[in-house]
Amino acid sequence: MRTPFIHRTGHAMSTSCFDREDETFVVLVNHEDQYSLWPHWKAVPSGWTLVPGVSGDKKTVLAWVDAAWTDMRPQSLRRWMDAQAATPTAN
Repeated sequence: MRTPFIHRTGHAMSTSCFDREDETFVVLVNHEDQYSLWPHWKAVPSGWTLVPGVSGDKKTVLAWVDAAWTDMRPQSLRRWMDAQAATPTAN
């Protein structure tokens, strides 16, 4: 279990909800097919969409993201690279 960071004043600083192992997370995806873990109780930020049916502890949700997000390139870059590969080059 992670120990909270102790500030130089001697007071414990709060641990981010993203660092908590006992938090329930969901998965978000944006228009570039990039994924993010998100605490289930936080509002979904603009530009992101909830992935239906994916929630659980951090380890479970990270495993889902690892299996689903196999190409880290943004969708726009993948499309551009595919278009470049399909375009014949002049020699």
